[in-house]
Amino acid sequence: MYRVLISRRILKRIERIPEPAQMRLAILVEQLREKGPLQPGWANYGKLGPNKYHCHLSRSWVACWYWEKGTINIEVYYVGSRQNAPY
Repeated sequence: MYRVLISRRILKRIERIPEPAQMRLAILVEQLREKGPLQPGWANYGKLGPNKYHCHLSRSWVACWYWEKGTINIEVYYVGSRQNAPY
């Protein structure tokens, strides 16, 4: 089992996205906890670079996370619009 970390800043951003995307994020976080950082079943899932991953929560909303190999911590570092995503 993994530990998913979400900062207060990201929690505030999550409050501003549409509720359906929030619900999909909750499902993603649960799957990250149970199965780890590799989530190929999610729409547009992909590796962004060393230890960085992302997927689409909907057509317009994405989530990005970081995982250091060999640890149990997964940090969600971005949740927001696809246009402003850090990739």
